[in-house]
Amino acid sequence: MLKDLAAKLEAGGKPGLEARWLLAKALGVDAGQVMSGLSEAVPGEVLRTANELVEKRLQGVPLQLLLGDSAFFGLRIRVKEGVLIPRPETEGLVELALEKIQETRGPRVLDVGCGTGAVALAIKSKRPDAWVAASDVDAGAVALTQDNAGRLGLEVYPFRAAFTAGLAELDLVVSNPPYLPESYREIAPPELRYENPAALYSGKDGLDMPRELLRHAHQALKPGGWLLLELAPENIAKLASVAEQFTVTEMRRDLAGRLRYLALQKSKV
Repeated sequence: MLKDLAAKLEAGGKPGLEARWLLAKALGVDAGQVMSGLSEAVPGEVLRTANELVEKRLQGVPLQLLLGDSAFFGLRIRVKEGVLIPRPETEGLVELALEKIQETRGPRVLDVGCGTGAVALAIKSKRPDAWVAASDVDAGAVALTQDNAGRLGLEVYPFRAAFTAGLAELDLVVSNPPYLPESYREIAPPELRYENPAALYSGKDGLDMPRELLRHAHQALKPGGWLLLELAPENIAKLASVAEQFTVTEMRRDLAGRLRYLALQKSKV
């Protein structure tokens, strides 16, 4: 059964490995149980459900939406259509954030454009002493962040607002902002149809929102505070060149070797 489902996925250009997750979802069990073997015959209705999930996947529905959650930095983050699904490369942004605040006692952190709350929650999970807030312009994203926080037992403060909403004396502003150019809509994979366009696209060159964030973050940060961004590889240097109010301390690559993260520091004076 698993081989048949995997073959269908592969024939449609999707990884056959996803079959184990979809079958587990249909069965209502952990994927590990599927791989270790099942003690009972699988009912016909379960197989029908599994095939329906495979068909939806072949139509472009993201795997995480079909499963209902996504693994991120050791957490299970609930996802829903219309809110940006956490990407594996964004874990690198969390790692960078934890590095920058590792010597700060009780850091004050804001995640701008929080989506599911994955970044804010991951930081809070590793730094229980931190005060962590999360902003988003989308009410659905704010509600989902609150839901994830409650389910994971992590105290973060999500609120609906653009940018920093007048907060001050922050040690860290972190963001995975919309950074795709509008022209990318024409060639975007079908999976992106299920995301909020406002979380993906940001003007002609993809930097409208990140440019504006520079000003808001500078006002919100303490002297010596950090602004950390995940951006498209082709835009890292471009944004760094216009961040005159900050010191550019690092342009870091992701695990695939692409420039992905920009670290900016506000003057300590």
